[in-house]
Amino acid sequence: MTESRGILVEGKATPRGRFPHAKLSGDLVFVSGTSSRRPDNTIAGAEVDEFGATRLDVAVQTRAVIENIRAVLAAAGCDLDDLVQATTFLVDMNDFAPYNAVWAEYFDEQGPARTTVAVHALPHPHLRLEIQAIARRPDRTTPATLEEEK
Repeated sequence: MTESRGILVEGKATPRGRFPHAKLSGDLVFVSGTSSRRPDNTIAGAEVDEFGATRLDVAVQTRAVIENIRAVLAAAGCDLDDLVQATTFLVDMNDFAPYNAVWAEYFDEQGPARTTVAVHALPHPHLRLEIQAIARRPDRTTPATLEEEK
């Protein structure tokens, strides 16, 4: 029977609904839409001054999203190298260049397949992007892994 279970990562922002950070199904890890929200519900890359002026930095948010995905994958026994597909939802395609530049810090042409789409809004007005992803867990049948599991 294929293993299937939800993963909630301690120390990460609680999902804003009844769903896990990721769903494990066999050797696949389906990462729920992930933002730059921190555990205290503040948002990396979003600053509001004392007058209410807001500064949103999509590069900072992209970096935080990828690092949040890294933590979710680690809880599933994976790393960013195990990503096979990612879908990014951008609130504004004018943010594509800085988002793409940060993406290139983490991945090259051997990285995951990727789709980027524009959306009207995300669950918080300070969020500029969200990424969902699919990873494949490393082969657990190698001799070294079998010894570690004993």
